[in-house]
Amino acid sequence: MPRCFEGRTADLAWRAGASALLSGPDTIEQDSQHGATRELLRASFHIDDPRNRWVLSRQPGINPAFAIAEIFWILAGRDDARFIAFWNSKYCKYAGMDNHLHGAYGYRLRQQFGLDQLERAFLALQSSPDSRQIVLSIWDGRSDLPSAEGVPVSRDVPCNICSLLKIRNGRLEWTQVMRSNDLFLGTPYNFIQFTTLQEVLAGWLAVELGSYFHLSDSLHAYESYEGTREKFSIADQPAQVANSDRLGLPKAVFDVTLERVVGILEQFAMPDLSNVQFRALTATDDLPVGYRNLVLIAAADAARRRKWYTDVDHALARCNNPMLIAAWENWRSQYAARRLGDSGSA
Repeated sequence: MPRCFEGRTADLAWRAGASALLSGPDTIEQDSQHGATRELLRASFHIDDPRNRWVLSRQPGINPAFAIAEIFWILAGRDDARFIAFWNSKYCKYAGMDNHLHGAYGYRLRQQFGLDQLERAFLALQSSPDSRQIVLSIWDGRSDLPSAEGVPVSRDVPCNICSLLKIRNGRLEWTQVMRSNDLFLGTPYNFIQFTTLQEVLAGWLAVELGSYFHLSDSLHAYESYEGTREKFSIADQPAQVANSDRLGLPKAVFDVTLERVVGILEQFAMPDLSNVQFRALTATDDLPVGYRNLVLIAAADAARRRKWYTDVDHALARCNNPMLIAAWENWRSQYAARRLGDSGSA
C-alpha cells in the first residue's frame, strides 16, 4: 500500500519514512544487485517548507560540504568527476571511475537533450504560469535502459526520473519522481538537490516557494551493503533548527552568482592551494548572504582536508545560518577524533 510521510521540514518527513521502513509492517524483503534490502514500494514524502531541506536525524550526519558542492555542480550543468570527487572521495566508487559520470543530474538537465531544460522551464512558466506541461527529464531510455539480458549500462544510472513543476496560487510546486531511493545514502541528499532547484527557479520566476512532493517507487535500505544497516541510525530527537537563508534571486543575478561560487569551489579543490590564497577566497562578503554561507561551509571542509583547523573555525564563525552550522556539527563527529592529537594548523 502506498505510504506518504509528511512534515513541515525535510527532517520530520524523513524521520517518519525511516521509522516506517526500518520497523513498519508494510516493508518487504527484496534482493538487489548489491544485496538484500528492506523496501517500501511507492512511498512518498511531502515537505511543507522546502527551505528547511537539511535532514539532521540521520546518524552519522550527511557531509554538508559535499551536499553544497553537489548543488552547484548540478546547477552548473556539469558531469565531470574531478570536481565532485574532491568533496567525496568515495563518490566515484559508487558512480564509476569514468572521468565523466553517466547519470550526472546537472548535465542531464542543462545539456543532455540538446537544450537547457531549466532555462526553458523558466521561460515557459514566465509566459504561461498556469501550464501543466513543465516536465524536467533526467531519465533517457536510449542511454539508461539495461541490455536485453538485464545488464546495467553503467554504475551511475540515474535514480531520479523527472521533475514536475507547476505554479499555483503564486507558489512554485515541485514533484520529484524517483525509480529507486536509498533512505540513508540518497534521500537526504536528494531533498537538498531538488528543493534547492525549486527555490532557485522560484527566484527566477519571482514567485513564492510552494511545497515539495517526492515520490520513491522503491524506498529501501540495504541489510548489509557497505554495512548500511549497522552503520546508520535515526537520532533520538528531531533537530529543531530553522534555515535562515533565502536562495531565490532574479535570473541575471543568479547567473553571475553561480559563476562566482563555482569558481571559488574549483579553487578550493586545487591541490597546490596556499593558505594565503584560501583566505582570500573566503572573503565573500559581496555574495548574497545565502550563497556566502554555503561557500563558508564548503571552505570549512576544504580547510579541514588540509588540516588547517584554525581556518576551519574561522570559516564556521563567519557563517550565520544556524541550520548549516547544525548540519556541520551533526557531521563533524566523524572527523573530530582524527583531529585530536593533530597539531597541524595554519
